[in-house]
Formats: sequence, structure tokens, C-alpha cells
Amino acid sequence: MAVQTDRVISALREIILSGEVRPGERLTELHYAARLGVSRTPLRLAFAELEKEGLLEQLPSRGFRVRVFSMDNIGEAVEVRGVLEGMAARLLAEAGLTAQTRAELEAAVRAGRKLVDQALHAESQAVDAQAWRKVNQHFHDVLAQACGNSALLSALEHNNKTPFVGPGSMALATVPTRLATSFVTRAQADHEDVLQALVRGEASRAEALMREHAYRSRDNKRLLIQEMRDAREHKGDSPTLGPADLLVNSMSA
Repeated sequence: MAVQTDRVISALREIILSGEVRPGERLTELHYAARLGVSRTPLRLAFAELEKEGLLEQLPSRGFRVRVFSMDNIGEAVEVRGVLEGMAARLLAEAGLTAQTRAELEAAVRAGRKLVDQALHAESQAVDAQAWRKVNQHFHDVLAQACGNSALLSALEHNNKTPFVGPGSMALATVPTRLATSFVTRAQADHEDVLQALVRGEASRAEALMREHAYRSRDNKRLLIQEMRDAREHKGDSPTLGPADLLVNSMSA
């Protein structure tokens, strides 16, 4: 069930980011269950996950619709995320890594490196999107949780409800392209650098690296979303003004 739900999440995310559905448009279970060839259970789980990512909002009368958002919202939230995660890294470096935290971060870095190396040596050079999303989310979660600041965690959780801001809200297509793999490769290098700074107790460097890591993700997502839209329009689908348009147009300003 988990694998099937992940597949449905990826498919729905791509449908939304490509601009195929309009902001405010309702997503019906019956339509998408038939389209994706799944039962309603994994579909409902996927809707709930995309609500957490900020792409969907639940309607009072049940069901979900696509959220309306702009780059102004996203840009502000990305800046806040960078500051908060940078602060978390600084606090963690100053306090020193526990054996458990270091082990978890090292495990996440090893898993990420394995995914990147596999992609770079594959003929398609496509990274495993679902696997990377989980590794990325885990690395960021461990770092934030380990800093020991409950107020920071609360602020980060609230901030990351904005679409495309949280580390689990990644604009990777169901079948990632070489462009996506290049971005993941750089993100993996960032994780390795942050871990090195944390191990060495380099608080200022760890903070700066996490801020830069968050800001870079904003530009990467803009390019990946534009790539999705270009691919969709190349197939002959009529372009629709959707969340991807709001994001791409605002970010290119």
C-alpha cells in the first residue's frame, strides 16, 4: 500500500505542478481513482499528504481543492525556513552531536550518496524521486529535532505548510530528468558539507550552509516546474493557468 500511495502522490503532484488543474479546482476521488487506476484508499492518503505539503486544502463539505498561492508567499517562507534551519544547525554544532544524532545524519547522507551514485551511473541518469524525497526529509527532520529548541520546531512546522517550502515538498517529476538529478546531486553535496561542519563544531559555517541550501532549493524548484510545464505543452495539452504559473511567473520577475 505504501508504494502505491507514493506513486499516487507523485502522479497527483505532477498533475498540479504542471498546471493541468486550476487554482481552486476540486479534485474528485471518483475521477482520479479511475484515471490513476487505484482504489480510493491510497487516493485519500495521497490527498492528505498533499494537503500537508500545502498543495491542496480540504473543503468543509469534504474533498480537496488546489490551493492558490504566489511567489511572494513562497519566497518569504523559504527565507524564514533558511533562517530557522540555519539556527537549528548552529545550535546543534554549538551543543555538539550526540552519538545517535550523528549516526542518523550519517545514515541519511550515505543513503543520499547511494541514490545519487546510482543515478549518475544509470543510462537514464534519473534519480529515484520517492527515495530521495524520504532521505531529504529525514536529514532535515533529524537536524531540526536534534537542536532541542521547541519554539524553533513549532515555527518551522507552521512555516513549512506553505507550498514548496518544506524539505518533503519537492518539485520532482514522476520520472526525474537529468536536470533534476543535477539539483539532487548538489543538494546531496550540501548535506555532506553540513554534516562535516556539525561534526567539527563549526557553528557559523553550518548555519550559513543551511541558509544557502534552503535558498538554492527555491530556484531549483522554479526550473523544475517550468520543465514540467514545457513537457506538458510539448505533448499538445492546452496550457492552463495553475499554481505552477503563479510560481514560475513570480519567480522570474
